[in-house]
Amino acid sequence: MDRSQPSLEPAAAAPQATGRCMIAPVRAVLRLRRRVCVLRKRRLLQLGGGPDVGTGVPRPGCSPPAPRGDLDQPQFFTFDGPAELPSRTPRKKRRRSRLVLYPETSRKYRPRVEHRSRAQHCLLLLVAIVGFQVLNAIENLDDNAQRYDLDGLEKALQRAVFGQPAAIARIVALMRDYLATHVHSRPLLLALHGPSGVGKSHVGRLLARHFRSVLEDSSLVLQYHARHHCPEARAAQDCREELARRVADVVARAEAEEKTPLLVLDDVELLPRPLLDELHGFLQPQRSHHFHNAIYVLLSGAGGAEVTRFVLQNASRALPLLPDGARSAEASAAQAEEDLRTSLWALLSREHPLWQAAAIVPFLLLDKRDVVSCFRDEMAGEGFFPDQARAEDLAAQLSFYRVAGREFAVTGCKQVVATVNLL
Repeated sequence: MDRSQPSLEPAAAAPQATGRCMIAPVRAVLRLRRRVCVLRKRRLLQLGGGPDVGTGVPRPGCSPPAPRGDLDQPQFFTFDGPAELPSRTPRKKRRRSRLVLYPETSRKYRPRVEHRSRAQHCLLLLVAIVGFQVLNAIENLDDNAQRYDLDGLEKALQRAVFGQPAAIARIVALMRDYLATHVHSRPLLLALHGPSGVGKSHVGRLLARHFRSVLEDSSLVLQYHARHHCPEARAAQDCREELARRVADVVARAEAEEKTPLLVLDDVELLPRPLLDELHGFLQPQRSHHFHNAIYVLLSGAGGAEVTRFVLQNASRALPLLPDGARSAEASAAQAEEDLRTSLWALLSREHPLWQAAAIVPFLLLDKRDVVSCFRDEMAGEGFFPDQARAEDLAAQLSFYRVAGREFAVTGCKQVVATVNLL
């Protein structure tokens, strides 16, 4: 029995040693936890709040701090969490970095191109289409004008008509602008005015011949002479009906062939007033568009006295001496001709409203040099040798206005044909 008791003591001491070994770590953990709670309470007190300020609930394992001073104030419960507490230390403002300057020798890169919308491509395509249409229209205008060979017409007029370079240039320019298109809102009315023998009727014949050639149809060209088609013995109403019928036939045929006809009326100053009224009716907007796609050329001696007076007065006018003498002379001559056209338009508009819609082209007096050229041309056409001395002798037989050392033929080249026929 005594031997068995000592064997029981070590068995009882073993559990006690095991419990002591487990209690020591637990006590250490509790001490650490109390220390942490104390440190946390001190920190919260330093910031001015109690444990878990704003919540009103102490953290588990930590006893509330003892009331002191201003901490005896009542605390209110809110739902703000601990994250709403002010930060420990204010953050410093971050300084913006300075602009980095690269050396000039460094490689530079272009910025990336921004993404373009598809609408820009559509806009570029639309601009290209419109440009192509405009270019095509311009080419079509050139093609329409080339049909009438206006360059050849200008050369023929300059070669056959003497002393009228300004009138020829104006006629061709007006026709070139008008024939650029086929459809028009009003016809082209050319009024060639000047004294007898200056080349008006000759220009009318050359225009008719040229248009018959280029249009390849003589029925699209009408030549109407007042002395022949409407003499004084014939009734004016009959002449009016005949003129209206002939003009209507020409413009209708031209419209069917999509061409521009030419209508030349000579000695218009001899036409009765009813015929002038009928011509004026062709220009009205209410008339059919067939009458608007046509060229009317009126040859008249009306205003011849005004042209003669103007030429004689300007023959003695001294041109200003400028460094560029030729250019100043051309500018002065152009201004003088513009004044002459204005005065003629005002004079003729008082006689009949037909002239208000006309493009006035004045034909000036011919000087002696131009008359000599007419003689040489007529002599060559009749089979005579165009001798200069002989042509000057024949020209000396005519009457001239002598002003400021210049000589202007009274009858122009009117008597050239009759004088050459006597040779």
